[in-house]
Amino acid sequence: MDSVTQAALGAVMGELVLGRQLGRRAIGWGALFGTLPDLDVIFSPVLDTARTLAFHRGISHSILLMVVVSVWLAKPLARRWKKDKVTPQRAGLFVFLAWSTHVLIDVFTTYGTKVFSPFSGYPASFDNLFIIDPVFTIPLVVAVVIGLFVKPKEWKKGKGLRSAWWCLGVSCFYVGLSFWAKYAVGKSIEGDLARRGVAWQRKMEAPTPFNIILWRAVIERPGEFWIGYRSIFDSSEVPVRWIVVPKGEDAMATHKEQREVRTVLNFSKGWWIARKVPGGVWIADLRFGEGRAWDDKGLALRPRFAWNFQAEDQKDRLHFRSPDARGGSEMLRRMVRRAMGETAAWESSTDAGPRLIGNPGQAAVYDPTAGAGLQEYLAEHR
Repeated sequence: MDSVTQAALGAVMGELVLGRQLGRRAIGWGALFGTLPDLDVIFSPVLDTARTLAFHRGISHSILLMVVVSVWLAKPLARRWKKDKVTPQRAGLFVFLAWSTHVLIDVFTTYGTKVFSPFSGYPASFDNLFIIDPVFTIPLVVAVVIGLFVKPKEWKKGKGLRSAWWCLGVSCFYVGLSFWAKYAVGKSIEGDLARRGVAWQRKMEAPTPFNIILWRAVIERPGEFWIGYRSIFDSSEVPVRWIVVPKGEDAMATHKEQREVRTVLNFSKGWWIARKVPGGVWIADLRFGEGRAWDDKGLALRPRFAWNFQAEDQKDRLHFRSPDARGGSEMLRRMVRRAMGETAAWESSTDAGPRLIGNPGQAAVYDPTAGAGLQEYLAEHR
């Protein structure tokens, strides 16, 4: 998740484990160790795009390293805090909790975290929180602010601990709600597909930015992905409006054995689409959603995570294509309306249907639910 959340959670762990001994200093130490796993980004300047993608949230987020570091630093930290009567066991517990909670909330997001590195490169993810969620973060920040105003002598009496526990409890309760919302949306999605008589291979649901009310679902079928949105306030009888995106496996065939391309494919956990471009291939990871823009041509979709692989480039052959940030406020307003159940605000403004933009190939996207062709489409593609 974002650095503010990681630092605040680490600071709360510092309060709870070391607050009686270190007082306010526990907040600073907690914030430091809560952000340490993300220092793997310091290697980015010396790595190409593919290696950076593979290295981030890798060994620095592994269970093995958090255990090794906790044991390794237990005695040195205890010696540093000897006057404060911190035992090696408590010092090691502090490091482990600050480090492991960082990794845990990273696993909550869609990006994926290699917790079993170096034994496995599989990026674990629960897909139940967006990378920035104020409702999860604010209680943690409140706990830190309260702790900063607790006087040193009052820390020894445990005055700051109760508020820290309460604030942490609020954030944990919100995480529990996110799992419930994900389950409810998943069952609703399955019901919609069952009513359509559509067979599917796998699916995923992830929350839209800054909330757990509106969720984005991706369904994998042979040769294509279906993308749809579902709010927890939607009636189960309201059909999902699906957008169908061809995978583009033919475009990938020429380059799929290249190191950079393999890295992207592994990172995406198979949720990729590809399109031919001059000199290479454009690849997008559909797990992370898409920017939306509405104009007189209809609805334009721009994947948030996409790369161009250029086979003839001499140095870094993989180039991240940052999405256009324009129109973000309009998209946010429409997203809020969609979360409240107003589906029309989120869909195409014309009968032309959606289109995929952001890659030189200008790949086509078609929506089988637009117009009267749905039954014919389903009959052909079941």
